[in-house]
Amino acid sequence: MSPNGSDRSPRRPMRRKLLMAMTAGLVLATATGCTYKDFPRLGMPTPATEEAPRILSLWQGSWAAALAVGVLVWGLILWSALFHRRSRTKVEVPPQTRYNMPIEALYTVVPIIIISVLFYFTARDETKLLSISKKPDVTINVVGFQWSWGFNYVENVPGVTGDAKTDKNLDAIPARFKDQFPANAGGVYDVGTPATKNPQTGNPGPTLWLPKGQTVRFVLTSRDVIHDFWVVPFLMKMDVIPGHTNAFQVTPNEEGTFLGKCAELCGVDHSRMLFNVKVVSPERYEQHLKDLAKKGQTGYIPAGIAQTSHEKNRETTNL
Repeated sequence: MSPNGSDRSPRRPMRRKLLMAMTAGLVLATATGCTYKDFPRLGMPTPATEEAPRILSLWQGSWAAALAVGVLVWGLILWSALFHRRSRTKVEVPPQTRYNMPIEALYTVVPIIIISVLFYFTARDETKLLSISKKPDVTINVVGFQWSWGFNYVENVPGVTGDAKTDKNLDAIPARFKDQFPANAGGVYDVGTPATKNPQTGNPGPTLWLPKGQTVRFVLTSRDVIHDFWVVPFLMKMDVIPGHTNAFQVTPNEEGTFLGKCAELCGVDHSRMLFNVKVVSPERYEQHLKDLAKKGQTGYIPAGIAQTSHEKNRETTNL
């Protein structure tokens, strides 16, 4: 008992302060506005697009929140083990406490705060990353098929005639994407097989060329089953679904050759669905399109399975 005759332990105020401090630290860790450069990448590759740091920052923030929760739980476990262990000299039953409203309110409110913070940042970043309202500088139709990739460059290439908006091979692409295709874009294409290799690096798969510093829209279509288009250093991937067209945009800001792969188990040779992404200057990119035209790879390869009536009804009319 305390000197004034009260049975209240003098350690209780300190315990409450400790609990309040740990809770405040948890909230601050999850709500902090630190940038991705303030933390290690935690297994992620170096970002290679203007959009990728946003994904990396969300990844790091999630790990920071998980670590804060872990520290709080470990701290409470150690605190309980140290301060509430059985005494060697006293054998009486300790006071039994029920319905501690502050504690119950705390372990109800704190998880709600954590989830709300994570939901806010996730929804904010997802909305930004999936926005395709900005008109792209380059549009590429990525075609997934068992067991490789094809790339339709929807571009005005000198000496190539045609129109991507009316080309039968692109019928699977909804009008809401075609409306933003360049006028009279004859286009060129490249298509690979599992045995295709990049001539510079020797890495397997076809090579997709992209211009540095320009906004690229990927329009994703499939000929058979669900695939997933993933360029690893872009930190962004999206399903390639038969009968449904997906799209996203990135702006590459690092030159080099990067690895890409299918991230969806699509069949027996899924592991061979590899490709390369070569980011070059806009001038080299334009020259590559001309080189494809000289090889006779003009026009477009079939984009895939046309959208079902259900998907057409679900699609919105505005980008």
